[in-house]
Amino acid sequence: MNVRMTLVAATAVALSAALAGTALAAPGGGGHDATREALRAAVRDGVPGATAAARDAHGGWRATEGVGDLRTGEPRSAADRYRVGSITKTFVATVLLQLEAEDRLSLADTVDTWLPGTVRGNGHDGREVTLRQLLNHTSGIHDYTSDEEFGRTYLLKDGFLAHRYDTLEPAELVAVAMAHAPDFAPGTSWQYSNTNYVLAGMVIEEVTGRPYGAEIRDRILAPLRLRATSVPGTRATLPRPSSRAYSKLAPTATGPTYDVTRLNPSWAYAAGEMVSDSADLNRFYRALLGGELLPPEQLTAMKTTVEVTDAPAFRYGLGLMDRELSCGVHVWGHDGGIHGSLSEAVTTADARHSLALNFNGDWAGDSDAVLEAEFCGG
Repeated sequence: MNVRMTLVAATAVALSAALAGTALAAPGGGGHDATREALRAAVRDGVPGATAAARDAHGGWRATEGVGDLRTGEPRSAADRYRVGSITKTFVATVLLQLEAEDRLSLADTVDTWLPGTVRGNGHDGREVTLRQLLNHTSGIHDYTSDEEFGRTYLLKDGFLAHRYDTLEPAELVAVAMAHAPDFAPGTSWQYSNTNYVLAGMVIEEVTGRPYGAEIRDRILAPLRLRATSVPGTRATLPRPSSRAYSKLAPTATGPTYDVTRLNPSWAYAAGEMVSDSADLNRFYRALLGGELLPPEQLTAMKTTVEVTDAPAFRYGLGLMDRELSCGVHVWGHDGGIHGSLSEAVTTADARHSLALNFNGDWAGDSDAVLEAEFCGG
């Protein structure tokens, strides 16, 4: 079962168009034949191109399939930088846990402690929601990206093409959510909500007095030397090297394909705006699960999971998913989607085997099959 924690889930559906592709493996990359075939299958299913990188006890491996530019036929690159969508959430949760370790906040704090009056209206009450509930999606706060008007204006074709360069403030995103009733009382159930991480980013900024992206840069990117990873803010372009990104901009997998490479990701903010590459994502999750970024107490808290509704193979921690694959292997990480980009990044609990991948189309391909192939042998 594929549970995509995407920002544009309406367009993450199956497709039938097929494209040809070629594979590129790094020297010494044997033993990943099933993974390579799963990438080829994604391209046959309609993904324009795929790029992936893995690291295990035998070293590093990388592969590409398909094209990075439908107009020129230029292939995808193993060094491509791409929008990682909701993988951003793990970075945000890591910063909040670091702040807790420094006694600058507590996950038991309510949202109102740091953002008084922000979560109000239609039954929402920030005095009853904790930071922990934001991070593990048990807050009940409505997801602003599921608002129909927001979807028409910013996610689907006509609205996206007219507003792709608009700048939205975090408070505007929260206001969209506050126009709806809560999904449930805080702490009584689970529901994925991008609003939770918009609020988490706002809390980081309130606590530190700095942009949340600056905290991610100084606390994670610089120490780990993640030079391909960035928090773009309002920047519409992708840093090079990168491929084009494509979408149907529709809730179905039919119709024209649009180049959506350029967009202002402020509408995603701390819920999903970041850019990275496969090597950096592997390095990040290996460092995180390996204890390089958090003290033991905070890492244990991050890995303390709750049940994911209607997905028994998944459990959700604090910005971190625990997924049991068909062979019984557990992998920790996150997936993410944003216009023209679907990504996965996971590692085993011992941080010895990691995989990160990206499809440069948001309507096709089975990334779960790639994970199964890498960790279970197909």
